[in-house]
Amino acid sequence: MKVSFIGLGTMGYPIAGHVSAAGHAVVVYNRSAQKAHAWCDEYTGTSAPTPALAAQDCDIVLTCVGNDDDLRAVYLGEEGAFQLAKPGTLFIDHTTASAEVAKELHQIAQERGFFFMDAPVSGGQAGAVNGVLTVMIGGEQSDLDKAQTVLDCYAKATRLMGPIGNGQIAKMVNQILIGGVLSGLSEGMRFAQKAGLDIATLVDTLKYGAAGSWQLENRGETMAKDEFDFGFAIEWMHKDLSLCLAQAEKMGLTLPLTQSVDQDYQDLMAEGHGRQDTSVLIKAFDKKA
Repeated sequence: MKVSFIGLGTMGYPIAGHVSAAGHAVVVYNRSAQKAHAWCDEYTGTSAPTPALAAQDCDIVLTCVGNDDDLRAVYLGEEGAFQLAKPGTLFIDHTTASAEVAKELHQIAQERGFFFMDAPVSGGQAGAVNGVLTVMIGGEQSDLDKAQTVLDCYAKATRLMGPIGNGQIAKMVNQILIGGVLSGLSEGMRFAQKAGLDIATLVDTLKYGAAGSWQLENRGETMAKDEFDFGFAIEWMHKDLSLCLAQAEKMGLTLPLTQSVDQDYQDLMAEGHGRQDTSVLIKAFDKKA
């Protein structure tokens, strides 16, 4: 297939690389042209100067940008991807954004003869680099069937969660759960250290039991060592949790644990930890202990 990838950030850069390596003809666009040129030096493919030109004549257009406003810009702007795309083009958005913007873009896509799926991903930078992401999809099964060979280039699991917007809702649940796990992990690691347990042995033991989790296996030891200069930045997590809280309000729900975790992240950002991994939440626990 001829595939376009718009947004070569932490996730998009390696994802587009996997699609190229699988033999698809790939055209990339990035707001910073230098990043797009670097991608072309590393992988087989071409770059385009605008989202519109990147999407032109493509079968599938993948996007992964920052937020709702960025999405509207790359899809609907004067040089947006919807401007020159051919009828029947399938757009797949991997951005973590609101369910509302997914429905908005889907509606406009339908009016212009395109197809659209919201498809946020989980697995972090490591998952993108290793091609083992989990993709949560809102849309039609027929569109997923068309996209499957491309998604398989970088995903270990693709799941249709229901109609448009449900992919984003599922990703919100994912982020809510991560915040809760990290909150408990922060207390558990400090409790273990205070008790004098060997953290490496503890993690290697607990990962096989009911307390096992990705966060425990990949972040337990580094949290205990106060190492956070890697992974998913808390400024991104704050953006994601803000989406969760806004959606919960629309549904008439309160999320007290998520609110508490998000406030902790805001406080940590104010202290200069914004680019550090989400596991830096343990520092917020240290201040409360």
